[in-house]
Amino acid sequence: MKIAVASGKGGTGKTTVATNLASVMAEEGQKLVYIDCDVEEPNGHIFLKPAIRRRIPAGIPIPQVDTEKCTGCGLCGQICQYSAIVVINKRVLTFPQLCNGCGGCSLICPVGAIKEVPRQIGVVEVGTADGMDFVQGFLAIGEVRATPLIKKVKGSAPPGEGISIVDAPPGTSCPVIESVKGADFVVLVTEPTPFGLNDLKLAVGMIRELSIPFGVVINRSNVGDEEVKRYCQTEGIKILLEIPEDRQVAEAYSRGELAINALPEYRSRFRQLFKSVERNFKGKG
Repeated sequence: MKIAVASGKGGTGKTTVATNLASVMAEEGQKLVYIDCDVEEPNGHIFLKPAIRRRIPAGIPIPQVDTEKCTGCGLCGQICQYSAIVVINKRVLTFPQLCNGCGGCSLICPVGAIKEVPRQIGVVEVGTADGMDFVQGFLAIGEVRATPLIKKVKGSAPPGEGISIVDAPPGTSCPVIESVKGADFVVLVTEPTPFGLNDLKLAVGMIRELSIPFGVVINRSNVGDEEVKRYCQTEGIKILLEIPEDRQVAEAYSRGELAINALPEYRSRFRQLFKSVERNFKGKG
């Protein structure tokens, strides 16, 4: 079972939910891998404190043009959807940071003037943390294409059966879609504020477009207003868990400590969350 934890906006408590859920499940003996796909700002490691066993450079293939062979036909520029390669007055220009590494330009070149060379965009780290496997990625400073690295992070997860917890980036852009793609169930974390509701609606639209079962966790549920709850009721969206505002949880977060360790009573909340996900995934919720 692959569970993705996502949110329409940052700061809702997505990583808090993902790390505490993963830790509780690992304590109960579940075979588990935690996959941090928020490659621009991964912070699951702050709370799970993994022992990193491998660091794998991650790159994408980019075009290199042999100007002596090139005829300036322009087919490479026509096929590129990202303007990473263009032809102006029969001169080929490449923009590596725009390249998604699809290889289309090298395939379409009629004279074989383009070959692919690797360019590092980040690093993938693989390790273990308290009974679970752990994978995360770090996008290199200055890089703008997170999606190819997210693919490599997901592909580096240990194979085999078990449960995957995918901590997705915030928002509804391409990196988020790549992170949740292939998930069996998505947990959307929100907060009961106008901003939270607005971005929840965007996230719900995205997940419905992908046809993935989902439910909602409302963090800091005792602040703000009731509009998020009303929206979920109107749309027939299952509220999986409500987590009240708690200063002790916030203090634990600031120390890089899991909520379930600072306040053991929260273990039952996250056990119930997993049971709710399981029931809804199986169509019994």
